[in-house]
Amino acid sequence: MPTKKRPITKSGRPRKRKGVKIEPTGLGPKDLFLSERPPEVAELARQVEDDGGAVLATYREPLGGHALLFAALPIDKVERTAFQRDISDAHVRKLTLAMDKTRRYLDPIIAVRQDGKYLSPNGGHRLTALQELGAKAVLALVVPERKVAYQILALNIEKAHNLREKALEVVRMYRDLAGVGEVKESELALELEEPAFATLGFAYEKRGRLSGGAYHPILRRVDAFLDEPLSRAMAERERRADVLLAFDDAVSEAVAKLKEKGFDSPYLKAFVVARVNPLRFMKGETPPFDELLAQMTKRAQGMDPGKVKSEDVARSGGAAEAEA
Repeated sequence: MPTKKRPITKSGRPRKRKGVKIEPTGLGPKDLFLSERPPEVAELARQVEDDGGAVLATYREPLGGHALLFAALPIDKVERTAFQRDISDAHVRKLTLAMDKTRRYLDPIIAVRQDGKYLSPNGGHRLTALQELGAKAVLALVVPERKVAYQILALNIEKAHNLREKALEVVRMYRDLAGVGEVKESELALELEEPAFATLGFAYEKRGRLSGGAYHPILRRVDAFLDEPLSRAMAERERRADVLLAFDDAVSEAVAKLKEKGFDSPYLKAFVVARVNPLRFMKGETPPFDELLAQMTKRAQGMDPGKVKSEDVARSGGAAEAEA
């Protein structure tokens, strides 16, 4: 199937996507190479060398013109960021087997320096595979600005996150950032991506097997970024997670009642959520988070299995409950 192409402007460039504001630097390939280290990375380069690493190149990336280091780092000084998603053993196994077969490591990780260590926000699987294979060094793009470590969800090029992984990574990042300063949650829209991820992340911490996929579309419509410092916003996110879990309890009870009546379908939870969700009938402004969840919880608690028909459940088929 041919790839759909973007409309072309008079200049011959693809038309910008909605919300994109950047104007590229216009730097060509030869402009990206830096024969001398600019001030913004000179000290970082010295630290890399003092740490036992080697700066292989200094260059500018082509969009914003930011100076970066391409470096070989001692692998024992590189760690995953605390908020990064959990390591998938199956994914590491695939990587180690591929590296073993090809005898090559080709994809540099991203790293930021902190307290004599190098934190990688996106290279956990590659780093683990290299460690298992006994490598002494890892190639990295070393970024001077630590904030990039928190923007990696938006820039992620690794194995796609499922909802649970993304939400848990957001909440780990949330806790880490809350200890840094008084930045407001609303100022971190890029890093956190969606307010729903924060609420779901705190909920997943309390209930690891939560069927978050059933609730994510609802949260996306009623959850919003909080105009509060993270240290205070965290308590509200914890509270919203509890509200969501109370709704999940009510949904689970309704599912159990349906099963007692003889209904047997992998989509019972999706059916219950759809049945009690008033948003599908609403136009315009949606109700606040608490009002909607309270209404849906009450509906789920009062659901009468005797009024449910088998064809109603059959029509709800297709919404995934499990998250790989």
